[in-house]
Amino acid sequence: MESNQRDSLLVYCSEGSPDAFNPQLVSSGTSYDATAHTIYNQLVTYNPGTTDIAPALAESWQISDDGTRYRFKLKEGVNFHGNQDFTPTRTLNADDVIFSFNRQRLSSHPFHEVSGGRYPYFYSQGLDQLILDINKISDKEVEFVLSRPESPFLAILATPFASILSAEYAEVLQALNKLEWLDSKPIGTGPFRFKRYEPDSYIRYEAFANYFGGAPKIKDLVYSITPDAAMRFARFSAGECDIMSNPLPVHLRIARQNKLNILEVPGFNVAYWAFNVEKPPFHDVKVRQALSMAINREAILKAVYDRQAQIATSPIPPSSWAYNKQVSRVRYNTQQAKQLLTEAGYENGFTIDIWAMPIQRTYNPNARKMAEMMQQDLEKIGVKARIISYEWGTFLSRVAQGLHHSVLLGWNADNGDPSNFLNPLLSCASARSGNNYAKWCHPTFDQLILNASQSSDIEKRKEYYLQAQALFKDQAPWLTIAHANKSLLTQPDVTGLVISPVGNVEFDKVSFDKGKATPDEDTN
Repeated sequence: MESNQRDSLLVYCSEGSPDAFNPQLVSSGTSYDATAHTIYNQLVTYNPGTTDIAPALAESWQISDDGTRYRFKLKEGVNFHGNQDFTPTRTLNADDVIFSFNRQRLSSHPFHEVSGGRYPYFYSQGLDQLILDINKISDKEVEFVLSRPESPFLAILATPFASILSAEYAEVLQALNKLEWLDSKPIGTGPFRFKRYEPDSYIRYEAFANYFGGAPKIKDLVYSITPDAAMRFARFSAGECDIMSNPLPVHLRIARQNKLNILEVPGFNVAYWAFNVEKPPFHDVKVRQALSMAINREAILKAVYDRQAQIATSPIPPSSWAYNKQVSRVRYNTQQAKQLLTEAGYENGFTIDIWAMPIQRTYNPNARKMAEMMQQDLEKIGVKARIISYEWGTFLSRVAQGLHHSVLLGWNADNGDPSNFLNPLLSCASARSGNNYAKWCHPTFDQLILNASQSSDIEKRKEYYLQAQALFKDQAPWLTIAHANKSLLTQPDVTGLVISPVGNVEFDKVSFDKGKATPDEDTN
């Protein structure tokens, strides 16, 4: 292959297959990476490398004095992609924004039930109750009407679920009676156009020459799906990947020893062990506290994370402005754990299940190993633990149904607001919609995070969040385990790649400094 052709192809070795090509339908980081910032755009975004809100499809916005109306002015001349079934006849307008949100919020919408009809992020954030209406002011102006003030609303609109789809494409698919193609043959406004997906093998994209933000510098982008981390690192070391996602701690150590390029930011994430409070004995707070004390997290940090993470005391990472420094860390104390179990009436112990996620994530590079270490710790207090796992899609589906006893999972924030941790993971709404895997619904906690969302005074918001974290700690629906750094490995000639603090990986500004070898198409 000629040098200029090699320079036009970028291979990203990713950790898994997307669950869908529409970020409205999913909540996994792998799916978001493959869609939200590649194929689509949102009304607002972040300045590169920060959590500062910036214009995206909206060039400006106004918020009413009472905080319940958000009016957005859309950019002119934003083009949609096309494919063999669809050639757009117009640029972005208010109809596309209204379609994208009404599809999620209105059960009567013709696309609401398509592709399963689940919108985990939309409902776990309580947006079905928050958004009263969306009005078309003109072709280029749209207004959201809220049921109450919601300070994080702009940050919420910067998250992947808020990607804007084409209403015109949807009309074409209705005429073809192929509504599900909206989610499997995606059309967006993003820097790359979807070309082909071979499940569990690769995704191919091509640069969108008419991208409103300027055509990407690379012409072709390949997600080479390589779930096995050791294989991913081997492929990166052999030069088959330009960028490797989610390197294990051991790979980072090797990379540092060999002076390879590491792109790293403090992770806006948390790994946790959630107790399903709807199932005994986890309905008893003393049991939850006892099991939390029984786990040696220092040992986990060393063995699982190679010390490239920090112990989590709160669901919110320390880099957040709402982090509660006063909440004390759960101390590893086997004797006190036994005492609490005795007080709860479980002096003879019991048997539980620990569901361990089957895949690697930044926040948890090896859930199986973590579960095995916890199993040994629990044995010391008379609790027997069975480790259970399923294929990733089945795993998520079953925990969302509440079939688990306890589960090791985690969260990469989608935006920089503290509500992004507490609302989708621990609110009563998220317990109903499935993202709250502890199924923990505490009215006082719920009111605190609601008060924080409704206030526009940041000091008041902070105080509410501090109280919420203290209550969470007392009630112990999770054992918080770690906050891990977000890392990528890149070849020396890759430039222009920026990881956002919330983990977004964006390729539209990426280029090569010089020619490089290109993996054969058949290897993808």
